[in-house]
Amino acid sequence: MPMPNAFAFGTGPWDLSYRFETSWLLPPFALFIVRALMATYAFVVLFTNIGYECTHASLGGCRQAGDDFSFFTVLTYWGIAFYLLFASLHTFTYARYRPPLLDRWPRPLQALHALLFTSVTTLPFLVTIVYWGLLYPYGAAWFPTVYQGWSNISAHAFNSLFALVEIFLSRVDPPPWIHALWLVVVMALYLALAYVTKATKGFYTYDFLDPGKVHALVAAYVFGIGAATVLIFAVVKGVMWVRRWVTEEKLRQRGKFAEPRMRADADDELEVEVEGRGQEEGGSDMVETK
Repeated sequence: MPMPNAFAFGTGPWDLSYRFETSWLLPPFALFIVRALMATYAFVVLFTNIGYECTHASLGGCRQAGDDFSFFTVLTYWGIAFYLLFASLHTFTYARYRPPLLDRWPRPLQALHALLFTSVTTLPFLVTIVYWGLLYPYGAAWFPTVYQGWSNISAHAFNSLFALVEIFLSRVDPPPWIHALWLVVVMALYLALAYVTKATKGFYTYDFLDPGKVHALVAAYVFGIGAATVLIFAVVKGVMWVRRWVTEEKLRQRGKFAEPRMRADADDELEVEVEGRGQEEGGSDMVETK
């Protein structure tokens, strides 16, 4: 088997059966509404947090709001919000106009959209597990204020809920293995950002990155979180494979489409996809070539 090319964007036809814009359960306009509502909620959370901190000097004011952009939780939540925004836009353009906007994008942007989908269906689970298992500061008690409770539930629980909706309601194929490599690269870049933040702003974003507190365990935490990222990716990939197998092969729910499509009928397109899955599972490209 040839070595995968981590920088290849794929050369085959893009998403023949509109998997990124359709659901096996919901019609396109309903999927658009679900994604748009999730995107709206995510942006409300982000801008409410900025406004709340800027108007409360006791929380650090606008300086703290700026410092928040050094935290992995906040950066991944912005990623979720923008993914849902563009996913809803692509779904709407498919439902209303056809072909979807995503079909008209250059191939590198299509590949990056696929990678963004992988990140927002993998990294939220890491954030949730690390926060509730390692970082939650109140022990057996609940958050001291209603705002803190709402903000943290939104950031550290609803993030995974959004990921689950995308995993189980969409028709997107399991991501190629090469995406796991890119997720590790993202984690390494965040590690660099965390130490740049320490050098420029004087604080560690997370205590487990502080050698003064955890000493040599910093390396164990870093490699452990990297390994957890790959493990979560593999679990999500497996769950998506099972979802596709159950819905398409067992339930015969091949998808809810906007109209009889002009490329080829659904069964023919799915046969083309199945033929290409051998190469896809080998991870030869940064993005699937369906």
